[in-house]
Formats: sequence, structure tokens, C-alpha cells
Amino acid sequence: MPEPIDALLDRIPRFDRPRSVTLLTGGLTNTNYRVDVDGQVYVVRVSTPDSTLLAIDRDNEDHNARLAAQSGIAPPVFERLVDPPTLIVGFVPSETLSAHTVRRGDRLDRIAAALRHLHAGAPFRNRFDMFDIGRRYLAICDEMGVSLPDRYLDHHDTVRRIDAALGLHPEVLVPCHNDLLAENLLDDGERIWIIDFEYSGNNEPSFELGNLAAESQLDATQLAELCAHYWGHPSAHRAARAELWGLVARYGWVLWAVISAEINPLDFDFAAWGMEKYDAFEAAVAAPRFERLLADAGGADSGHADSGR
Repeated sequence: MPEPIDALLDRIPRFDRPRSVTLLTGGLTNTNYRVDVDGQVYVVRVSTPDSTLLAIDRDNEDHNARLAAQSGIAPPVFERLVDPPTLIVGFVPSETLSAHTVRRGDRLDRIAAALRHLHAGAPFRNRFDMFDIGRRYLAICDEMGVSLPDRYLDHHDTVRRIDAALGLHPEVLVPCHNDLLAENLLDDGERIWIIDFEYSGNNEPSFELGNLAAESQLDATQLAELCAHYWGHPSAHRAARAELWGLVARYGWVLWAVISAEINPLDFDFAAWGMEKYDAFEAAVAAPRFERLLADAGGADSGHADSGR
């Protein structure tokens, strides 16, 4: 049985005094609490031990969250417990974004600026490779006997074509979040903060942009605008790379969802969440413009020099 939150907090000296504890909504691999004590406000993130099956390295998360905090793009990290996996970070008074508010489009420039801030920081501890993680998830599904969506393995050749196109012009790796659901972006009215570094690692900027767009279901025009804000100029090449990375992300996170449906006790329909991603992936690779994406991603960037990079 999970340890009651009050018993867990009693073990932490900074919380061993009169306090107020509020359960926060959100979080698919952890339970989050707001804790008010002595005029300070914290967020306590308690994770399940079996999340390591989902390629989450808690040492890596702690290390990278502290680096992101040092750069000023993420809340400070105050403390960590190993058992149960718990991270105590600062609370940011802010609006938590949603896919709807990201799709509205009026914050794409500020989101791009936040990503440039994150990506300009000190290198993270590990490399994040969505292709490799997808292979790891597939092996876990095989070991657990988890059923895959219909035709899932039939798309391997398509994914290899995407990999080949992306490999023609690899980008310099930067410290990336790699799991930018809109809810991991906080707007305090002046700037965007980034939280929850469970999948953080060094990666291509275009993966970050494409994964964010896929999670918030941005259309191609909005993704192109996001990329233009990030890179400093419009570019069919950059937008195509980001869109293809978004497809790779969707294909891999589908397996995350089917594994989570087996092991995660949260009251959430992981299977339906994963199938939304899979349906979007299948529709995209079947569309005529998919061949254009491969061609644009494989060609050179015809835009201006990368601004600030």
C-alpha cells in the first residue's frame, strides 16, 4: 500500500510542523500535492516505483531538474526521497496551460522563447532517443504479453523511412524536456515555466517542437509558426523535421500507453489516450503530404542562418 502523504511528510524535517496539504490534479506517473508551511509553498511529487518500466530514471530526472532550475526556466528543487520516489520543488503561482490554450496560438512565441531558454542551458545527463525508447517499450510489451494496436508492427518500414530522412541533417543536441504535454507549461503572466523533467535528456530541438505540437494537436500551420518563432525564420525544412519527429513520438508513446494501462493504478483511460495518438499517426503517414514531409526534411534548410544558435 502507498504510504499516506502525512506519514511521508512527517519524515521530512522541513514539513515536520503545522502545514496545509492539498491534492493537485494532473500527473500520469505521479501524485502531486501542494504543501504550505511557514509561509512557503512547495509541490511534492510522489511517483510509483514501477514507473522505471516506462524508461524513467529518477536520478536523471533529479539531476536535470536541478540544472533547469539553475537556468531559471524551472522551479527550484529542494529535496528528493528515494523511497518512495519523491521530488520536492517550488510552487509557481501561474496558469497551467492546456492543449486548448496552446492551440489558441497566442502564446506560441513565448513558448518558443521558453524552449530556447531551456535548450541554451548546460547539457543534461543522458541522451534521449525516441527510436531507442520505442524499441525498449516494444521489448517490454513482448515480455508482458501486451497486445499491440492493429497493424502497429506493419509501420516499421515507414518509421525507418522517417529515421533515414531525419538522419540526413542531424541537429546539434541540446538539453530537452522531451515530454511537453501542455500541462508541463506554466504561465505566470510574464513568462513560461517548464516542469516535470522525467524524460529529460539531450536531444534535437526539432523533437521538442514536434512532440509539443503533437501533444497539443497543433495543425501544420501552427507548427510552422512555432518553428519560425524558435529558429528565427520560416523554414519548410525545419517544420518538416519537427512534424516527422512528432510522428515518431506518437508512435512510441502509443506503447507507453499500452504498458501504462497494465501497470498504472491511476483512474485514467490510458488505452484510449494511446489510441488517439495511434489514429493520428496512421492518418498522417497515409496522407499524400507525408512524402513531401520526407523530402523537405531530407533537403537542406533554405531559410536564413539560425537565429541565436
